[in-house]
Amino acid sequence: MAAAVAMETDDAGNRLRFQLELEFVQCLANPNYLNFLAQRGYFKDKAFVNYLKYLLYWKEPEYAKYLKYPQCLHMLELLQYEHFRKELVNAQCAKFIDEQQILHWQHYSRKRMRLQQALAEQQQQNHAAGK
Repeated sequence: MAAAVAMETDDAGNRLRFQLELEFVQCLANPNYLNFLAQRGYFKDKAFVNYLKYLLYWKEPEYAKYLKYPQCLHMLELLQYEHFRKELVNAQCAKFIDEQQILHWQHYSRKRMRLQQALAEQQQQNHAAGK
């Protein structure tokens, strides 16, 4: 009986840990949050830097599939470099990253729309040819 209760407690703890780490890793996609952490000295704390290194397991497919903001993995990778962590103290750096993300999303959206239009046109042509 005690073993079953302990296992349930471990499962609940693991679930909570997973959720907290998932939320934190996704927050790393926000350059303004990174600037906030940098300005408060988190990136100078060796334990915090080690934690960021530990979080690299999120790049594995069995974990990455839960991410809604995949750009957080790129930021997590960049945070492994001291120079990048130091630059994030500068608000202009965070603003630049934010602008680049927006430009990327705009380009991706336009490209995706063109691909969908081309596919729809091809399907119409195939349908018309089949008649």
